[in-house]
Amino acid sequence: MNITLLGTGNALVTKCYNTCFVLNNDADLLLVDAGGGNGILSQLEKAHLSLGDIHHVYVTHAHTDHILGVIWVVRLFIQRHLSGKYQGALNVWSHEKVLRILDFNLSEMLTPKQYAEIGRCVFFHEVKDRDEIDAASFHLKVFDILSTKEKQFGFTTQLGAQRLVCLGDEPYNEANKAFVEGADWLLCEAFCKYGDREKFHPYEKHHSTVKDSALLAEQLGVKNLILYHTEDKTLPSRKAEYTAEARAHFHGNIYVPEDSEVIRFEPA
Repeated sequence: MNITLLGTGNALVTKCYNTCFVLNNDADLLLVDAGGGNGILSQLEKAHLSLGDIHHVYVTHAHTDHILGVIWVVRLFIQRHLSGKYQGALNVWSHEKVLRILDFNLSEMLTPKQYAEIGRCVFFHEVKDRDEIDAASFHLKVFDILSTKEKQFGFTTQLGAQRLVCLGDEPYNEANKAFVEGADWLLCEAFCKYGDREKFHPYEKHHSTVKDSALLAEQLGVKNLILYHTEDKTLPSRKAEYTAEARAHFHGNIYVPEDSEVIRFEPA
């Protein structure tokens, strides 16, 4: 079982790709978000992942750096399905606004023949706060992160005996404590180091620093912390510097992945 971080950067990065990842539970693949463009296709290639093996996509929210890549995933899936290269269906899971935006854009951008495949080989599934869904063999418990900017749903899921929580790309809200506390793995945004807050202004953008995320993980008894959705101005030294700052406040395992990096979940 593993997670492949296809992209690790925030909305405005140019030196890495926007945050998105693939979960692999040894039975199925689940793509979570898809970044801001057709770069998702090259990121999948770099990670040696075939789009034809991905039949479920979970979209956290409608910001451009998370949703636009989904349009490319759907388009390519339909195109190759029509040519007989892909079998099966593609299922897209998200809340009503995301699905509405996707449907509108696809209706305007695809050919009539391609768009007619929505509901035939591509299916949209609406999720609501506190829903439990089965995306293939992934059982997800969905929760509203209570964003002040854009409606966004995180989730928690079991990977074998280990519980993984995706907190989205905004700060934690205490109302979701039951979903996050004691997690074996926590995917958490860290816009920049606390020491660089005057340079990157994370709080003005409603984001967290490495220190904030590390303190949260320590407080909630998290075992493994994955930091993503970061700036890319410190990319060459990001892994070492972010890890050092997090280590001062969190005693569990810390991961600051690069694009295409695979993190394996060892048995608990």
